Amino acid sequence: MLIKLPTRFGLSVLLATSLLVSDGSHAYPVDGYPDTGIRRLEGARLTNAGEISGQKLAPGALAPTASIRPRLTGQPPLVLPAEDAALSAQVKGLLGERADDYGIALVDLTTPSSPRYAEHNSDFRHNVGSVGKLVAALGYFQALADAWPDDLARREAILRDTPIVASGFAHSDHHTVSFFDVEARALTRRTIQDGDTGSVWEYLDWTLSVSSNSAAAMVMRDAMLLRQFGQQYPLSPDASEQFFRDTSSRELTALFQRTFWEPLTRQGFSLDQLRQGSFFTREGKRRVNGGGSSHASVNALLRFVLKIEQGILVDEWTSLQLKRLLYLTDRRIRYASSPALRSAAVYFKSGSLYRCSYKDGKRCGSYKGDLQNSMNSVAIIEDDYQGTQLHYVVIVLSNVLGVNSAVEHQRLGTEIHRLMQAYYAQPAAAEPSASP
Repeated sequence: MLIKLPTRFGLSVLLATSLLVSDGSHAYPVDGYPDTGIRRLEGARLTNAGEISGQKLAPGALAPTASIRPRLTGQPPLVLPAEDAALSAQVKGLLGERADDYGIALVDLTTPSSPRYAEHNSDFRHNVGSVGKLVAALGYFQALADAWPDDLARREAILRDTPIVASGFAHSDHHTVSFFDVEARALTRRTIQDGDTGSVWEYLDWTLSVSSNSAAAMVMRDAMLLRQFGQQYPLSPDASEQFFRDTSSRELTALFQRTFWEPLTRQGFSLDQLRQGSFFTREGKRRVNGGGSSHASVNALLRFVLKIEQGILVDEWTSLQLKRLLYLTDRRIRYASSPALRSAAVYFKSGSLYRCSYKDGKRCGSYKGDLQNSMNSVAIIEDDYQGTQLHYVVIVLSNVLGVNSAVEHQRLGTEIHRLMQAYYAQPAAAEPSASP
C-alpha cells in the first residue's frame, strides 16, 4: 500500500507505508517526526511511551529537538589553548602499554571561554571506515546550501519531500535496517533492497545512525546529482540512472571530487588529513571511481566536530541539522555504550575495519583483528553533573591488534567521563562539629 507523504511547495511524493528504522544506534530526537517526516521516529516515540513493545531509551536520549543545538554559536571564534600537560598525561595513562596504537584528542568546553585541551598522537591517521560518512553527509548539505543559499524552507522541503529509491548503487551491505509499519505498528528487519523508498532525511538518518553502507551510497549518489543539477534536482529515478550510465568515468570522478572533496577544502581541511575517496558499496565503487584513498586524522576530525559546535560547518543551519542527526536515541554502541554516559546526551559516529588471519583453523572474531583492528569514535558529550553542565568533545582512533576494540572504546568512554566528573566534582560538605 502507498501513502502520500506530507508535502511542501506543491511537491507530491508517494512512499511505501513501511517505516524504515535502523536496528542499531538511532539518531535525531524522537519528537522530530512532525518536522522531518522521519517516520521511524514515531516508532521510537511510541516505544518509549510504552505504547508498543521494544527497548526504551536511555535517559540521555530524551532531549527534545529544541534543546539540541550547536553550543558555541554567537561566541568569539574558538581558539584551542595550549595542551594541558596534566590532562594529556591522565588521558594517555588510560591507554596502557599499547598507547602508541591510539590517537586521541579531548576538548573540554564546559567553560567555553577557557577550554582545556588534551591530546596523544593527534596526527594519528588511517582509514576511519564509517566515520567517513560524515564527509558524505557534508557533501550533500554543501550542495544543498549552494543550490538554495538563502532559502532554508526550500532546503527543508528537499530533505523532507524528495524520495530516494534504492538502486544498484546500494549493492551490497550486511547492515540491516528495520521496517516499521506505522499503521500496523509492526517491525521487520532486513538489508536495504532495490526499490526501498525513503525521503532524503530518512536516508541521511540511516547513514549516520545504523551506518548503513547502502543508505550512504544512495545519499552520495544524490549528492552528486544535486551538485550537478542544482535547482533542477531532484531527477526521476530513470533520469538519475541515465545520467550515471551516459556520463564518462572521467567526468564522474571529477564530479565526485567536486561533491565530496571541494567542501572539505572550502572548510579549510587538507585532503591529506581528511578525505573520503570512494563510495561505501561495491557497486558504487564500480560505477564511480572516486580517485583517491579514504583517511582521517584525529586533529582533522576534531576540527570537523568543533565547526559543528560553532555553527560554521557550511552554515549554522547545516551545523544544526548534522548535530541533530548525530544525536543517539536508541541502543548505544562502542564508545557510546559506556554505562557512565547513560544520563548524557551523546552525539556520535563510529567506524571499524578489521582483518583476521586464520590460526589453527580459527578466525579471530569481530573487532579483534590480528592483521588490522581499526576502531574509530567521534563523540560530543553533554551531561549535568552536580549542577555543572559538562560539555566536551572526544576523538579516538585506534588500531590495537588482537583485542576487542569495541569493548576498549566503551572502557575509554567510561574512564574519560570519570576524569571529567572528577575535575568538576563539588567538594564534600564539611561535617558539622560536635556540640561542646
